[in-house]
Amino acid sequence: VLVLDTVANKHSEGYSLSVDKKSIRISGADEAGVFYGLQTLLQLLPEEVYRNRLAGQIKWVVPGVQIVDHPERPWRGMMLDVARYFYDKEFVKKFIDMMAMYKLNKLQFHLIDDSGWRLEIKKYLRLTEVGAWAGPDSRRLGGYYTQDDIREILEYARLRQVEVIPEIEFPAHMLSAVVAYPWLGCTGKQHEVPDQHFISRDLLCVGKESSLQFLRDVLDETVRLFPSSYINIGGDEAVYTRWEECPDCQKVMKREGLKKASELQGYLTNVVAEMMKEKNRTVVGWEEIFLRGDVKTPVVGLIWHNVRGTLLATQRGHKAILTPATHMYFDFPESRTPGEVKAATWMPPISLEKCYSMEINDYSPESTVLGVQGCFWSDQFIYCTVMHEIDYLNENRSENYSEYFTFPRLWALAEVAWCRQSDRNYADFRRRLSHHFNRLDFKNCHYRVPEPVIEQMDPTATGAIEFTLSPAVADADIRYTTDGSYPTVHSPLYTTPVTVDDKSDFRAITVINPR
Repeated sequence: VLVLDTVANKHSEGYSLSVDKKSIRISGADEAGVFYGLQTLLQLLPEEVYRNRLAGQIKWVVPGVQIVDHPERPWRGMMLDVARYFYDKEFVKKFIDMMAMYKLNKLQFHLIDDSGWRLEIKKYLRLTEVGAWAGPDSRRLGGYYTQDDIREILEYARLRQVEVIPEIEFPAHMLSAVVAYPWLGCTGKQHEVPDQHFISRDLLCVGKESSLQFLRDVLDETVRLFPSSYINIGGDEAVYTRWEECPDCQKVMKREGLKKASELQGYLTNVVAEMMKEKNRTVVGWEEIFLRGDVKTPVVGLIWHNVRGTLLATQRGHKAILTPATHMYFDFPESRTPGEVKAATWMPPISLEKCYSMEINDYSPESTVLGVQGCFWSDQFIYCTVMHEIDYLNENRSENYSEYFTFPRLWALAEVAWCRQSDRNYADFRRRLSHHFNRLDFKNCHYRVPEPVIEQMDPTATGAIEFTLSPAVADADIRYTTDGSYPTVHSPLYTTPVTVDDKSDFRAITVINPR
């Protein structure tokens, strides 16, 4: 029985789930609450419920429970970078599915970057005719979403309670647009869409009315297409050399009484924020949008560099979302374990435990911090073959890698975003996770197989070390070696505690049994 009941459920997106011998009843404060109640019900059912074909002789039994639940924070997000690497719409829909399974509700759609423009804009067709593609004709790579594709994705997301927030990046990270229309930049120079990752110094020229009109036209078309109450304008990593050298930009600085070229970004953010306010949209961007000049219209900053930026957001009348690169960037590896795939290296690895341990103040309606977001950047895949040459993966390898980087850390993100910090317990979280990997198998979703759990590591009377392990994945095998070599699926099967002379001699891996 599914019902809407705002009396019994006083929190937005909250629900209650009651199971007895006679019925299953899900009561939600709103449609999202009912939907999240259903996701919890699915987690209580046997894992075969996620199979995409008939499951056979399964007893569909749900334990008797009484659950009352609601999210601690309204923003529980993931960012998917489709600009550095173009994922087709079916993968985007699958990504939304996986978010919805774990009650994430905001998808930041990183559509624009130096290496690709992925959104069809009817008024500026060269953005996708030229800006969506890189490399010579013999190996032309890229792609874009038509507006009909976007409508299909948006409807898919709406039914799963996921709000899709478009990101139209500027003033930096938009070389793909400058390639299509060189007059957008300060120099007018013709460039090419890069086929390797780098950050262009070319910016949108803030001194030309034609550039500002381009921005108005693109944002107007984007807002008409996306119903989200937010629009993301990016705003990160701008290098202001071009503005310092541009006579048109210097005229605007003089007119507006600005002292530094970086303050032109605050000027531009104000112009856009006011424009979007008239359209009932709130501007979101990386933390730089409120750190580069005085921004008078309230905006939402994604705090990716310095968490203390939330204090600055408060002081300046803005809101914030925590997405620190130290804990929530999923393009970094989980460890330095031998065999780990190629990943970003400009920060240390982010383990599952580190992701889960991110501190965040408990939310209140008055809080500056709206919530938490994970980020998956795709520059590791950008038109290169390095990631694709590992031979034990099948087709759609970059998509498989994307899932590998995302899971199991998305689960940590989901719990950090949903729960109060005071309720988090990593040991309990790790134990519960062991039963979710098989659900990903049934969803045909790839993931990083975690190392076995070391339950005990005890010295013996002779000075040796005894290891007691448990599987990190339910029903998985553990294979090990005692000579310091890396184990394989053919190494000895762990069944009882193992003793070695030195702890560096012992290595173990989890081996998933095909289902």
